[in-house]
Amino acid sequence: MVQSRPSFNKPPKVGVRFSPNKIKAVATPAVSTEKSLSIKAVVTVKQTVGGFLSILTIDRDDIQDWLGKSLLLELVSAELDPKTGAEKATIKDYAHKTGTEKDGDVTYEAEFEVPVDFGELGAIFVENEHHKEMFLKDVVLDGFPNGPVTITCDSWVHSKQDNEDKRVFFVNKSYLPSETPNGLKRLRGEELVKLRGNGQGERQTGDRIYDYDVYNDIGDSDSDPNMARPVLGGKEHPYPRRGRTGRPRCKTDPYSETRSSQFYVPRDEEFSEVKELTFSAKTVSSVLHALLPALETAIVDSNLGFPYFTAIDSLFNEGVSLPPLTKQGFWRTLIPRLIKAVHDTGEDILRFETPATMDRDKFFWLRDEEFARQTLAGLNPYSLQLITEWPLKSTLDPKIYGSPESAITTEIIECEIKGFLTVEEAIKQKRLFILDYHDLLLPYVEKVRALEGTTLYGSRTVFFLTPNGTLRPLAIELTRPPIDGKPQWKRVYSPSWHSTECWLWKLAKAHVLAHDSGYHQLVSHWLRTHCCTEPYIIATNRQLSAMHPIYRLLTPHFRYTMEINALARLALINAGGIIESSFSPGKYSMEFSSVAYDKQWRFDHEGLPKDLISRGLAVEDPSAPHGLKLTIEDYPFANDGLVLWDSIKQWVTDYVNRYYPKASLVESDKELQAWWSEIRNVGHGDKKDEPWWPVLKTPEDLIEIITTIVWVTSGHHAAVNFGQYAYGGYFPNRPTIARTNMPDEDPTEEKWKFFLEKPETVLLTIFPSQIQATKVMAVLDVLSNHSPDEEYLGDIAEGTWKEDPVINAAFERFNGRLKEFEGIVDDRNANPDLKNRNGAGTVPYELLKPFSDPGVTGKGVPYSISI
Repeated sequence: MVQSRPSFNKPPKVGVRFSPNKIKAVATPAVSTEKSLSIKAVVTVKQTVGGFLSILTIDRDDIQDWLGKSLLLELVSAELDPKTGAEKATIKDYAHKTGTEKDGDVTYEAEFEVPVDFGELGAIFVENEHHKEMFLKDVVLDGFPNGPVTITCDSWVHSKQDNEDKRVFFVNKSYLPSETPNGLKRLRGEELVKLRGNGQGERQTGDRIYDYDVYNDIGDSDSDPNMARPVLGGKEHPYPRRGRTGRPRCKTDPYSETRSSQFYVPRDEEFSEVKELTFSAKTVSSVLHALLPALETAIVDSNLGFPYFTAIDSLFNEGVSLPPLTKQGFWRTLIPRLIKAVHDTGEDILRFETPATMDRDKFFWLRDEEFARQTLAGLNPYSLQLITEWPLKSTLDPKIYGSPESAITTEIIECEIKGFLTVEEAIKQKRLFILDYHDLLLPYVEKVRALEGTTLYGSRTVFFLTPNGTLRPLAIELTRPPIDGKPQWKRVYSPSWHSTECWLWKLAKAHVLAHDSGYHQLVSHWLRTHCCTEPYIIATNRQLSAMHPIYRLLTPHFRYTMEINALARLALINAGGIIESSFSPGKYSMEFSSVAYDKQWRFDHEGLPKDLISRGLAVEDPSAPHGLKLTIEDYPFANDGLVLWDSIKQWVTDYVNRYYPKASLVESDKELQAWWSEIRNVGHGDKKDEPWWPVLKTPEDLIEIITTIVWVTSGHHAAVNFGQYAYGGYFPNRPTIARTNMPDEDPTEEKWKFFLEKPETVLLTIFPSQIQATKVMAVLDVLSNHSPDEEYLGDIAEGTWKEDPVINAAFERFNGRLKEFEGIVDDRNANPDLKNRNGAGTVPYELLKPFSDPGVTGKGVPYSISI
């Protein structure tokens, strides 16, 4: 790090390097100021740039480079003038373009005459005089006595033509607010004011403003009254806040915003055109905007189901013919993993890869033991709960929803466990568990059934923990409330050797799986990771300076999340989008997630240990590994997750203790306290009065809060996202929607007869339609994909972390623990005693394995929610 009042004979020299739309600074040897640079102007027209005006823009920018007037840098001292008490004058120079290196980055160089009393470098100003923005990676200054000084930028710098404000970048050394050098205090405060904005006007592309708003842009009532959706956020529909865009209000609904083809996010939250990570964002966008409409053209009848199971298999063997496009090879460029070319005709075929689960066991989806195993090691390991009270009862109003008593009786359970235990003994021994979607879904049954082509029940599914550590499903209860003049209907289904009951059990499982798929996508995935993280990102940028150590700890865990969330609002969770059209509970999906947020979400339970305890899946035990005794010892998600949680917590502990050695520093940190207050009172303001919010007074409080946020953005998200294609790619295993009622609900003679003669056909009518299934499979494949340059948790240290030897050493230990964890996962998957992750046809549990190759691998934990 630069020392105060350096002395040297030659001035330090700065190098800045950029690739198309992207700059990276590199160290260059200090040279005499008498030397000049020879500049050669080169005009380059890219294939992606169209139009005469665009060509002129490139011309002008290259001419600016040739003139040496394209990038103005100013060095800012961290010290005040000891005589006047004012900020010292900055030292300016234009950076000159030097050429292109093999990696595509372009180097700029500048020379400065720095007085010996300038003091320690604190920041630089950057002024981009090009006509287009540039992506600044870092600036390295060489020539100081103690070696080079690096300023990591990783940010877009706007053109002076668009905004005359200079950009400020601080040195990599982190400072708490109270420790800010006097020469930087004004800049630290002013930069935060700029990022907050004034809450007025519509945000424009290129803005760097972070502000809050409710979810009032999901519907589109101006285009179609049926596309109106309630505003999420507020007393009626509590919800986290999103980033404010400030678009005009709808003509037909003054509480909702109009929609457009692009949703604003602050410039540095966008996927960069020069990052290969756009592989994910561009592919998702292309699938949503090109492939899905094409599938609707290819599959004309939107209600057409699959006539037989071999028709489902054909999606993997033969595929779906796509409509021709004038651009040859368009589909194969779009999603090369899925699009195959038929060489004889040149026709493009959408042909799905066989999911890993089906590849190991074609009939995996039929087995009850697999149905149960996936509650512990599948795509949604967050819903299973321990049964602690009996009999099961609803908390809903019986005057509206009927009898609260469950139809799952003691006799039914004891018959299924065949005298092994009584229900009372099973509960006492913690052997009964439940997937309970009864009270959440029952209020939506009548609404959803009024929609075309779908149905819904409230459901409960009870499991028994067997002596060998696996779960066995015992009973499924499906309930319909009193509707259409009919009384409440409920029925319990159990596994059976009798053909009729056996088929009814299969049909009931399909309904439960549709409920679980909807809950997984809307709550475990969207709400608890994507949606609830956005307020953390906004508050971090509004309240924590870029030189704050906690800002620098959290930044990699927030990369690209606002961008992917905006894409979701544009085409995934919007009215008529893929979620509403293909998942339970249809057009009420987002409203349903608001109910789950209201009834279930609490920050203090978002960390893994507290989540497990809250569901009865663990109890505190200081003598047990990780301080928890698991109720189900072989619980792959919990077993692996706790190792990852402890590794993250140790890294966060080392980091926090470096900057907060005393508790008083946490309470006196004004930026940190404002950050936590804003998360609670604004970002999650609909729950601000809840008593469970953690206080922030000590380093231990901060460690728990940060570890929870890091876990949600890394481990939690990885566990519910990157296995989507493996478990949902063959949709009979996880149908996303149920289209028809059970045949024994108000049966007619004709309907019952058809079921008895064609039970397989009845099951196929419950499953999603061809267009629903195919669209969801394409989306799940893309969402499960790791980009070639994925940034994995603990893999590569941030530049600012490397600056401090103590932090860098802590990170190296973190990296070592994660590499060791990879071996632990492999050992567990090879252990035949762990029957929930090892066995014939069983896919090993690797969703929390930290690192991965590119592609759909079913493993790998990225830093952030970037897909």
